[in-house]
Amino acid sequence: MPAGAASPSSAPSRLSLLSAFAAVYVIWGSTYLAIRFAIESMPPFLMAAVRFLVAGTILYVWARRRGHPPPRAIEWRSATVVGGLLLFGGNGAVVWAELRIDSGLAALLVATVPLWVVAIDAFRPGGTLPRWTVWAGVAGGLAGLALLIGPAELAGAERADLGGIVAVLGGSLAWSVGSLYSRNAPLPRSPRLGTGMEMLAGGVLLAVLSLALGEPARFDAGAVTAASWLALAYLIVFGALVAFSAYIWLLRVAPAAKVSTYAYVNPVVALLLGWALAGEELTARTLIAAAVILASVFLIVTTRGR
Repeated sequence: MPAGAASPSSAPSRLSLLSAFAAVYVIWGSTYLAIRFAIESMPPFLMAAVRFLVAGTILYVWARRRGHPPPRAIEWRSATVVGGLLLFGGNGAVVWAELRIDSGLAALLVATVPLWVVAIDAFRPGGTLPRWTVWAGVAGGLAGLALLIGPAELAGAERADLGGIVAVLGGSLAWSVGSLYSRNAPLPRSPRLGTGMEMLAGGVLLAVLSLALGEPARFDAGAVTAASWLALAYLIVFGALVAFSAYIWLLRVAPAAKVSTYAYVNPVVALLLGWALAGEELTARTLIAAAVILASVFLIVTTRGR
């Protein structure tokens, strides 16, 4: 989970900053395509469970060996809630939806997380009423979604799969609720220890769902393609470890407003990679909707960051 910014002992080099931003921008944006390749021959929830159980174990063991104290029961409870909302609800929905929609479209819909956060934070008890520019961004984002899933006559393209769209939007809502809950949740002081716990909790929940659906019984390791194995390894090593570590470090040495730009850069990366490497179609409607949604998210992020 994001950690609070801390003053570094020395200013980081420009190369270090650029490398970390590149990791967060490109790697996180590429995970949508990696998920698509992974689930081509792997059950979706089983794949996601393995991803987070392995990554969570690595982070947890690493943090404990660095001398961090064992978590308290209340911290495990909070980690389970956050992991359930973010990884089981949020990422799980994306993994399932990518069986039905393109990875680029999934990334665009996930980019609406700031829209959910604004709405939840505004209407919850004791919440913060945003400025009018934020509401303008929310309205623009909703317009972009309407264009994205609207009648095919708008751009001469077929209607996107409604089930996949609803799943990603629901997952994005779960991710937003979990993000807001984690602000004041009792979690370990070590960001990596807390994240490892959340990954372990989310991975266990995904594994339970996979078992309930009978995925392990139908799984044939011999039928898994090399591309799927490589994609899973990529998601574990780069998506869950390298990029996240870069994100945590950036939060400590760079302004939070700049770090949050990943929210609208990732979908652009996902769209381009899906088009270039997976043959996913870029229609006029998708491009226009992408521009509207990303501009709306940019307006919200920059306004809230001031």
